[in-house]
Amino acid sequence: MHNDWDRVPEQPGVPDFDNLLAVLRREKPQRPTLFEFFLNARLYRRLTRSRFENSAAAWAWMRESMAAFHAAGYDYAPLLLPGCHFPTGQAEQKASRSLNEGALIRDRASFEAYPWPDPDRFDYSPLDILAADLPAGMKFIVYGPGGVLENVIAIAGFESLCYLIADDRPLAEDVFEHVGARLVRYYRKCLEHKSVGAVIGNDDWGFKTQTMLPVEDLRHFVFPWHKEIVRAAHATGRPAILHSCGCLDAVMEDIIEDLRYDAKHSYEDAILPVEQAYERFGSRIAVLGGIDVDFVCRSAPEDIYARAAAMLERSAARGGYALGTGNSVPEYVPDAHYFALIRAALERR
Repeated sequence: MHNDWDRVPEQPGVPDFDNLLAVLRREKPQRPTLFEFFLNARLYRRLTRSRFENSAAAWAWMRESMAAFHAAGYDYAPLLLPGCHFPTGQAEQKASRSLNEGALIRDRASFEAYPWPDPDRFDYSPLDILAADLPAGMKFIVYGPGGVLENVIAIAGFESLCYLIADDRPLAEDVFEHVGARLVRYYRKCLEHKSVGAVIGNDDWGFKTQTMLPVEDLRHFVFPWHKEIVRAAHATGRPAILHSCGCLDAVMEDIIEDLRYDAKHSYEDAILPVEQAYERFGSRIAVLGGIDVDFVCRSAPEDIYARAAAMLERSAARGGYALGTGNSVPEYVPDAHYFALIRAALERR
């Protein structure tokens, strides 16, 4: 066992996106495969040995993220195109904020006045320009500027949205349509680029014990747009990954059978431990990540390594699993704990 968990792991070898594709097809990859939604600025600097100047700038940050994912042993780099967000009234992004903060749409007049973004005018050039720097064997996995429900909540407010659905359903329908159609267009435009190997539909749908909206409202307002995102990916031969937090027991059949997502990401021990999720759903949808973030934060590196290794052993014969955290690797996760997690995969290659 390791004496220096805080040491950056050795060069992990040659990337090969086909390994992740095998996972997404619920097959066995050629070797243990990693998956993460995003890391954090400190890890990006450590993994790239701080060789990127002015990493706050969009292009430098994207290059730093690409290089960090390569250095850590991933077969892809996640990418969000800059400048494609839905405007909100939020002054700044904080670690925690109210879901009612920053709402700009309150009624029909504010809906008509809202500055709706135009996906046809977004800058998609990074998908071609940055592809020249993408290490051989890697692909981009494009994710959105939030999802359908997330963006509607951001521009209408959560409580206001609940009232809107009850009091002015046609207006709620219009808000969801304007958001959903633009996100579908964004993904379709991204999928025109050869550097894109898959897409992530990132949209949180649940709290700890239930879905954020009633299931029937999710099916009516939200899911049709996700179905279109998946269709757009599948029409080009690419897989689609769902990243969604919360208790989604009530809609897992929708996710698998109706939306047809290839993989599900985001798991939490307090809701459904990844080991149980794999046994329940792993034969029907790929399972990504899942080592609970709180567990990774609080546990000893030896215990993180052991749980990660056990999860790889559990899935070794059946496939359809890539190792990672339950959600992402924020700044408060100790580097040594993250390195313990990925070593379980890297040392088995």
